[in-house]
Formats: sequence, structure tokens, C-alpha cells
Amino acid sequence: MTIQPSERCRVAAVLDTANETKDVRVDGRTTRWQEHKEQRRTEVVDAALRAIEEEGTGVSVRRIAQRLELPRQVVYRHFDGREDLDEHVRRRIVDMLLDELTPVLSPNGTLIETVRHAVGTYVSWIERHPHLHHFLVAGSSDQQVLASHAISGARTAVAARMEDAVGRALARYEGDPRLARPTAFGMLGFVDATVNSWRTDPNEKSLSAGQLTTYLTTSLCSMLSGTARALGVELDPDTSLASLLGG
Repeated sequence: MTIQPSERCRVAAVLDTANETKDVRVDGRTTRWQEHKEQRRTEVVDAALRAIEEEGTGVSVRRIAQRLELPRQVVYRHFDGREDLDEHVRRRIVDMLLDELTPVLSPNGTLIETVRHAVGTYVSWIERHPHLHHFLVAGSSDQQVLASHAISGARTAVAARMEDAVGRALARYEGDPRLARPTAFGMLGFVDATVNSWRTDPNEKSLSAGQLTTYLTTSLCSMLSGTARALGVELDPDTSLASLLGG
């Protein structure tokens, strides 16, 4: 006998409700319910990512539920509303981005090579996942996301790596260590603002990904050179990071 999608949705809703009710009553089944809830939550986030990639940031919970052949109320049962679902999706997107970006933040080669590699990796990821990047910025409502813990945590993590490198360079040249943090966050903010503007530029003749990478690389190296010059140090972008950081 073939079970129709609508019947599968009804059965899934009944099973989820039954599991939740029984696990509250029976000691020892709470863990099983939590595992089931986490698995279902993972499935929903996976489906949401696929939907956003294919359909854009405005995808509805109904469409996400349809991909899983579940009723919408089952999806909502595992999240505290749409914003909670969106935040879980943002966390997963951030993890995807950091998986690619973190390895290239390690100092290696010359200054300009390291900057170009990091910027190029970031821009390339955005070019391959434009809808996911837009979702990080705007969420599902197409409004600017201002209070996402996932986004602020990712910025802090990346800035901390940059702050450490800048701090080591400042220490080597007897610069003020208090400049490390504003320098790191300033550079990160510049990249974010520039990339966001590039992604939303309606002009068909806007910069290509390669041209944007070159522009950002040149600009960031100029910022660092300017900071170094204020300390009385002439910084050559072709300087190896090992010597620059005292390694």
C-alpha cells in the first residue's frame, strides 16, 4: 500500500506529538526525545539551506516543511518561532564559511600573499553561495540582521586571529599594542561593507570577483603600511610574515 505525502505528514505530526508526550511522562525517555528533537532540527536546517540555495532568502517555512514531507507545525515544534529557525540556519552558514576561511588566516608566505589568499577565499565563497551570504545579512525577512549571535561570534573569532597577528607585529616594532584591536576590526568592517555593497550593486558592469579581490588586497595592505609608517616603519607588502611577526 502506498502512503500519500499528505498521509505521511499527518503520521509524522502524530508520532512527534506522541513521542513528546510519552517522553515527558516516562523517566529515561527524555534523552531519547532530545536526540530525536536534535535529529529533526538538523534535518530542518539542512532542508532550509537547500531551499535558500535554490530559491532565495524569502523561502517560507511551508516550503521547507514540504521538502521534508512534514506539516509546518512539526517544524515549528522544534524551534521557538521563525527567528529561532533563522538563527540556527545562520549558525550553520557561518560554520560552512569558517571551515573554508579559518585555515587561510594562518600567517604564511608574504604579507600580500596572505591577504590575497584570505580575501580571495572569502569572495569566492560568497560568489558560490550568494543566497546564503544574503541570508546572513538579511535573514528570511529581507531586513538587516542586527542581533545575530552567530554573526557577531564569527566576526569576533576572525577579528581575534587578525588582532593577534597585528599585535605581534606591533610588539616587534615597539608599537602601541592598543592599536591591534581597532586595526583588526577596522579592516574586517571595511571588507564586510565593501563586499556587501558589491553583492547588491545592480550595475551589470560592477567589479568581477577577481577585480574585487585585487582591490581589497591592495587596500588592506595600504592600511597596514599606513599604520606601520605612523610608527616610523616602512612596510613592504612583499615582506614575509615570519620576519614581520618575529617568527
